[in-house]
Amino acid sequence: MNKELDTLLMNLGEKFGDKISATGRNYIEVDLGKHAGNLGYTTLKEKYHHVYAIVPLKKEVDGMKVRIDGRTFVKYAQFESGIAVPGYVKPDTDLPHKDFIPNDSMILNF
Repeated sequence: MNKELDTLLMNLGEKFGDKISATGRNYIEVDLGKHAGNLGYTTLKEKYHHVYAIVPLKKEVDGMKVRIDGRTFVKYAQFESGIAVPGYVKPDTDLPHKDFIPNDSMILNF
């Protein structure tokens, strides 16, 4: 298990805190590798380059929106913060999680 990854995911939860709704239809994507680089975790930056966490939102944000089929997120894991990651990331973390249950259609906000 990777303590830096746990810290990274907890940091994302804190960063978006009151904007998150675990069951939200609108969401944004966060590149885990880029966020890891911002926190100085160079190993994670390389390993998770172009691996996207989704942050379900309470409400939409300004900008372009794209409707995405909820089945895109099959096998995603959702953490207590509400943030969800692809299933292949969850074995690398000790954080409690559950299966992510997306809406039938989700709206990606840019």
